Order: sequence, then C-alpha cells, then structure tokens
Amino acid sequence: MTEILQIATPNALTLSEKQRTDVLRVNEIFYSIQGEGSRAGEPCVFIRMTGCGLRCTYCDTEYAFFEGEDFSIEDIMQRVEAFGCKLVELTGGEPLEQEGVYKLMDNLLRNGYDVMIETGGHVDISRVDPRVKRIVDLKTPTSGMMKRNRHENIKHLTAHDEVKFVIGSREDYDWAASQLPLLKKERAGGGPGTILFSPVHGRIELTDLAAWRLEDRLPVRLQTQLHKLIWPEVLRGV
Repeated sequence: MTEILQIATPNALTLSEKQRTDVLRVNEIFYSIQGEGSRAGEPCVFIRMTGCGLRCTYCDTEYAFFEGEDFSIEDIMQRVEAFGCKLVELTGGEPLEQEGVYKLMDNLLRNGYDVMIETGGHVDISRVDPRVKRIVDLKTPTSGMMKRNRHENIKHLTAHDEVKFVIGSREDYDWAASQLPLLKKERAGGGPGTILFSPVHGRIELTDLAAWRLEDRLPVRLQTQLHKLIWPEVLRGV
C-alpha cells in the first residue's frame, strides 16, 4: 500500500462545482489491494471523489463528504499513470455526482485502463460507458437510505456489472434475497452477472451471513472487505 495523495481540507461542493467538466474535487488517490468484488485481491489505483448525497448509517468514508481538493483531469491522469497499474476504481463519496467524472472515465479508457466505478445507486448510471464495470450498491433497510435507491438503474445493468448489498441484519439479508428475482428479470445483459452480499464490518458476523447464504443456496457471492483484514487499523488510503 503506497499512497500518493490524501487531502484534508474541508470544502463542500456547490452545484456549479459539481457541474464542471474539466475539474474534479478529489479526496484521495492511492494504490492498494482491491478489497471487494470480482477483482478482490488485485492491485488497484483508487480515485476517491469528494461529496455524497447519501448518509448511510454504516458509512466508513465519512471523511470524503467534504474533504478534498480540485484537480484537473490531466493532473489526475498523471498521478494515476505514476503507479504503473492498469486497474482503476472510481469511488467516493459518490463519483457520479460530479460531471467531470465522465471525461475522466473516457480518458482512462482511451489510455488502456481497466475501469470500475462504485456508485451508491441513487444516481443515473445510463451515461456510464458500458466498458466501465459499474458496481451498484442497492441500499438495504439498515442503511437508512433505502428510499433513495434508483430502481430505474436496474434495467441498465449488464452481465459486466456488479450489484452489491451491504448486509447489517437478518432483515437486510431477507430484503436483499427478495430482490434477486427482479435483478435477474430486468437486467439487460441476459444474465445476473456478479451479485455481492457484504456484511457491515463489526455489525454482523461473517459466519452468520455465510450460514444464511449456504442454507438458502442463493446465487450470490459472499464477500468481506479484504483491505480491512489486511490493514485493520488503517482508515484511509486502503
């Protein structure tokens, strides 16, 4: 784990700042091990954006709500290139709340990067280039943000994309399980792709979630946050 940039300047985004196409407010850029999803365990460059319109009860990146600094797309590209790693994830906060993220994705794809974006699911994903792996977090009851789920996003998902359910209780698990038929029915790519069940770190036992999944034989991938196992005391830059 080697961090190149971490910003600690509180600075909320205005609407006009969110609409900029050539500048992004960035919280941190770092090189680490991908801790989640189908690429878990691989080296990855993370670009964490500032700002998020959600306030999930279990959020572990609250520092990204306001802390950040403005960077041009060109400057971000140079910082990413310095790591020599072709797997890049855009995360947050909520990266899709800043207009400039689309130009950044275009630049990354054009330069041969394998791009992923993690989104909270409350912003339209239809504009994201289909070559980008979209990891959509459907909010469960425990999050307190379930009413913000943008269900229209489901029809835009393909087998290339991933859906994540963060599970903090048995209620969350049962609700997530009830959504699986809908995902399979409405997904545009002709198949379910990767569906992830992830426990809220420190709130629910991984063994319980594993037992429920095995008992019900659900077509989902159980995951934990690998980076929290590797660096349990490190809160940023992993």
